[in-house]
Amino acid sequence: MTFRSRYRAASVALATLSTSVAAQDTPTLPQVVVTARVESATAFDLPASLDVVDLGEGSARPQVNTSEALGGVPGLLARDRQNYAQDTQLSIRGFGARATFGVRGVRLYADGIPATMPDGQAQLSHFALAAGDRIEVMRGPFSALYGNSSGGVVQLWSADGSDPTRVDLRATAAAYDTLSASARARGIAAGTGYHLAASVFDTGGYREHSAARRESANLKLHRDFAGGGRLELVGNHFRAPDAQDPLGLAWAQVREDPRQATAVALQFNTRKSAAQDQLGASWRQPLGDSAQLRLTGYGGSRSVVQYLSVPVAAQASPLSAGGVVDLDNGYGGADARASWQGRVGDGDFEFTIGASADRQRQWRRGYENFRDDGTGGVALGVRGALRRDQRDVVDNFDQYAQAWWEFAPRWSLQAGARHSVVRFRSDDRYVTATNPDDSGRVEYSQTTPVAGLVFAAADDLRLYASAGRGFETPTFNELAYRADGGAGLAFDLAPAVSGNVELGAKWRNDAGAAIEAALFRADTDDELAVARNSGGRSSYRNVGRARRQGAELSADVPMGQAWSLRVAGTWLDAYFRDGFPLCTGACPVPAVAVAAGTPIPGVPRHFGQLRLQWRGGPWEAALEAWVNGAVNVDDRGTASAPGYGLVHAELARLWHAGEGRLRGFARIDNVFDRQHIGSVIVNEGNGRYYEPGPGRAVLLGLEWQLR
Repeated sequence: MTFRSRYRAASVALATLSTSVAAQDTPTLPQVVVTARVESATAFDLPASLDVVDLGEGSARPQVNTSEALGGVPGLLARDRQNYAQDTQLSIRGFGARATFGVRGVRLYADGIPATMPDGQAQLSHFALAAGDRIEVMRGPFSALYGNSSGGVVQLWSADGSDPTRVDLRATAAAYDTLSASARARGIAAGTGYHLAASVFDTGGYREHSAARRESANLKLHRDFAGGGRLELVGNHFRAPDAQDPLGLAWAQVREDPRQATAVALQFNTRKSAAQDQLGASWRQPLGDSAQLRLTGYGGSRSVVQYLSVPVAAQASPLSAGGVVDLDNGYGGADARASWQGRVGDGDFEFTIGASADRQRQWRRGYENFRDDGTGGVALGVRGALRRDQRDVVDNFDQYAQAWWEFAPRWSLQAGARHSVVRFRSDDRYVTATNPDDSGRVEYSQTTPVAGLVFAAADDLRLYASAGRGFETPTFNELAYRADGGAGLAFDLAPAVSGNVELGAKWRNDAGAAIEAALFRADTDDELAVARNSGGRSSYRNVGRARRQGAELSADVPMGQAWSLRVAGTWLDAYFRDGFPLCTGACPVPAVAVAAGTPIPGVPRHFGQLRLQWRGGPWEAALEAWVNGAVNVDDRGTASAPGYGLVHAELARLWHAGEGRLRGFARIDNVFDRQHIGSVIVNEGNGRYYEPGPGRAVLLGLEWQLR
């Protein structure tokens, strides 16, 4: 019997024992993480940094922002911007930090359906936490097996239907006129499992001009068939009308009043409306005793209308795209993969091969954000004349393969590769005597191999090493303007290509304690960075080499029957290895140089979380401490946001009543009312880099569960 077989037999025995002694404390067994795409081994046995965040019972948060759940994942930084027009900022090991809106450099999925478009642009807003079961996070070299812009992978999975039927109703009220409510029902009817969840969120906003409303609904159906086949259908709806955008503040404004909005935000009534509808289906079918086929398809649409604060004078340029963005986006794709599990030599073996194709079609229009008010004046913050009209198409076709093999006692190998082809095409429909045809096309292709080795030094200790290659194409938003200020899209931009290495260790014991540590380095060629911010628009360029390196540590420590401790910490050194010129205005020759060794903006040098939790009968309490280091806000390193530490507290009480139970909870964020900068807008052209975080705030909530 191999070490793997002995371990698996022991796990089965432990699981059986746990059902017979449920009243006693038993260790939590490691689970298979779908994101790893290996079913023969658990996350504990793979050469990658993998975390699972449980979204089940016990939350004392409004369940609106994904950042609520991801604070305890090392290497991952999720910033709540207090700005629902711009969404959560998300970066993993420094990848994605340059994004001023949305998510770039990190792959996002919801129930296996991509939330990242083929060009690498992604959104977190439609992640339905109210329907969530868990979030899986992958960091390090093996993320490259997901293709373009995979500096890390975040997947949200909703829960299956359950028997008996379960209904959950939840409501919260918090500071700044913030209310949320959600309802979900999970059950099985006529052999089909269902999970329906809906939520609504309203806030007046911590800052002036930051009110927002979000509505979402999520439906998951699943049915098992004879022979082991399984069909899943997932649909979701998201709507956020007229979310106000207070914009960033200059440092002097922060000191004066961190809750104020920038004056131009009020003048132009800056805001964004977004709506998204999506359907997806997945079929899993065993092929004999050792093989399996999985097919996934999806399609959807997303529309965005955003009113910006581009000055009227800046829109006088013939090349201006105006100050109102109107974007209709249709997208869809499919993934097919087959896997085989068996024995090679004396060890278990699993092999997966697959292909995926995705396409997004955008109708991008730009309008002036002003017009004649009929009295000789100018009305601001309204849709005016057309300044841009183009049809954009991005598609990709990828092929991938992956193998896992326990080739010797205590040794296993995981390796794979992915070949990606990403094509951009733009058809300009707004051509005038002063605005030339900006149509064009470009194609990027890359092969990304990765491999990792694991040594089982003891039953509860794994040591591993992995290395791989990743790449990131520019998004269509980054192709929109040329660095030299000329006409046409920036199709001269090259993809950023990274070489990644990681060394790690994982340990656990029978009492449920666990420690994981990793050292990592990612060296990037042709790093994408801002070339200049001028006239309300950003252009990008390749600036040479960059490095992201650091260390991660996480620990789960049970302390007796009632207490537990969770610690996660990250040290991250991210910097440009090559110097490059930077133009911050309409200058024909760049006048400012970024020196080699300058930190990459948006990346704190250290950040972490500590959570101490107590459970005693019907009562629960928790104390959290969050630490974030100082953050550079521009490529030159001339300004920064100071670091901070925050303390949060929670208290909850559970009451049982017949077939149901009622849970009341309270949370105090920022207990000591510390002033801090919650997030930054990297390279903001007007020096308004800072988005202040809220002071002390109380949240109260009730949750009713009926079975």
